Amino acid sequence: MSRLDFAGLIKKDREERQHEHFTGTLLDYLNIVKATPKITMLSHQRMYELLASPGIETIKAEENPRLKRIYGNETLKRYRFFQDEFFGIDKSIMKIMRYLHSASMKGEESRQVLYLVGPVGAGKSSLMEALKKALEMSPPIYVIQDCPMREEPLHLIPKHLRPQFEEVLGVKIEGDLCPVCRYRLKNEYKGEFERFPITVAEFSIRARKGIGVVPPVDPNNQDTSVLSGSVDISKMDLYPEDDPRVLSLNGAFNVGNRGIVEFIEVFKNDVEYLHTMITATQEKSIPSPGKGSMIYFDGIILAHSNEAEWNKFKSDHTNEAILDRIVKVEVPYCLELDEETKIYRKILKNSSFNAHIAPHTIEMASMFAILTRLAPSAKVDPLTKLKIYNGEEIVEKGSTKKIDIFELREEEQREGMTGISTRFIMKALDTTLSEAETNCINPIAVLDNLIKATKEMAIAEDERKRYLGFLQDTVKKEYNKILEKEVTKAFIHGYQEQAESLFNNYLDHAEAYVNATKIKDKNTGEELNPDIKFLQSIEEQIGIGSTAATGFRQDVTAYMFSLLRNGGKIHYQSYEPLKEAIEKKLTASVKELSRVVTKARVRDREQDSKFNAMVEEMKHHGYCDHCCNVILKYAANNLWKD
Repeated sequence: MSRLDFAGLIKKDREERQHEHFTGTLLDYLNIVKATPKITMLSHQRMYELLASPGIETIKAEENPRLKRIYGNETLKRYRFFQDEFFGIDKSIMKIMRYLHSASMKGEESRQVLYLVGPVGAGKSSLMEALKKALEMSPPIYVIQDCPMREEPLHLIPKHLRPQFEEVLGVKIEGDLCPVCRYRLKNEYKGEFERFPITVAEFSIRARKGIGVVPPVDPNNQDTSVLSGSVDISKMDLYPEDDPRVLSLNGAFNVGNRGIVEFIEVFKNDVEYLHTMITATQEKSIPSPGKGSMIYFDGIILAHSNEAEWNKFKSDHTNEAILDRIVKVEVPYCLELDEETKIYRKILKNSSFNAHIAPHTIEMASMFAILTRLAPSAKVDPLTKLKIYNGEEIVEKGSTKKIDIFELREEEQREGMTGISTRFIMKALDTTLSEAETNCINPIAVLDNLIKATKEMAIAEDERKRYLGFLQDTVKKEYNKILEKEVTKAFIHGYQEQAESLFNNYLDHAEAYVNATKIKDKNTGEELNPDIKFLQSIEEQIGIGSTAATGFRQDVTAYMFSLLRNGGKIHYQSYEPLKEAIEKKLTASVKELSRVVTKARVRDREQDSKFNAMVEEMKHHGYCDHCCNVILKYAANNLWKD
């Protein structure tokens, strides 16, 4: 970009922001309000509109096969504001937005604290940062000039005149002047509120404008001035102690008025310290420092902590007053494999690492993370449960019976609140990236680093054994299965076409068998009996014998016709058991050859040609020369063993 382009960019931005600079009196502001009443909206409504304005996608889960398997007949709302940053926590985001929507309509939630609870690294702090970022990016608001609370200018209108002004302006005037502005109105402007200067102000975290943050405070040094300001001792010699000019309104609630007040690790503070929260929520007012009166407060109070602190706080019945003013939203770990992989891709994209990542590297790391978060079930093994939670269709061989995801969820209510955090997985990925001799990492190296990191974890021994079992057995076996299919597919030319051809043939013969009809040869027109041997050669790949064969063929044909009736398209992957049988049939025919090709140290010209063709096919599917070499050596040593 040239210097001229930079200058043009700056000029354009300045022109676009010109309308955002305003200085005038209350009279000028009243005319603006009459033209645009929405500028007087309260904090919850402002936040809701900021988050909803980029767009809301309403999804009926029943219309999407994968989502239907996860959510049943629920209706989901996805907010575009969050879609590029947050994955697998749609339910939590919906609850946050439901709270803000209700609060924006001045319901009971507008007088409640939004509290996020969940395990470390689940995204609580990131959600808070997203809300603060939304405020920072929002248009400026109109404020009383030099007001320490940056308060709404309509507060200047006396109570007895408000009904008339409300009728003319079409807005509801809520709140009172802070002590400082009340003093100025009386002494500087002689009560002529219409002359009071009005300006605009932006939101800023660093400048403490509209966004107040309260970190946990040492119980021995707790000082409520952090929340509601203090009395400036240096001015005590100049003014009486009840004079508003001695007040220094710079506490978190003063700063966060008309915006956000965030409590980090909220329950690490003493209960007495949190009492300011009660009046701020229920009465929308906070105590004034010294001997001053209560001060009106309009803001969103956000709090978060981990579950252990919440349980400890909740167990004490003396905390009921605060508990009654809390809207709790759980932010669990992601339990969907596809969504978990998006989290790591996003983090890696935002980092400075530019290494090549071999296919299934992030998928295998994500698989381990989710396995540790799932509760054991008597109904399914951990890997099957993971696939069900990912919305994959799990069909028992020879039967279309499906495992109910809702029954699995009922077994364990706290699922997703324990297990490995995203940070743990990212550290393993970072270690693998930094240790890589070449600019490429693969699943084998990542799994090795995860094993090392798990052995060093400060956890109970039985838990460590369970985690290592996932890495050394479950995930490794699943990766070997995926890799075997991938290498073999790369070896077979026109695999897809062969699979579809086998599928179509199977379907023709199975349909004829079930309906007791004949098949017409497409070339000769001759009518033939269904080929039982051909059907059996497919079915035996997944262990279906002659006694179960009839039922399986009936299930396949019924399933395909049902799919067609509902407007779906049928292909060899439509029915999981048949897909598995076809793939095994194809791979069985080349297994021996694959073994020779991957293990042969000295290849003849034909073998060399086939090997190179296989490598090229793998490179088309995301491998580079280095990881292809590593993966094929691994395959030679670990797959197709006698």
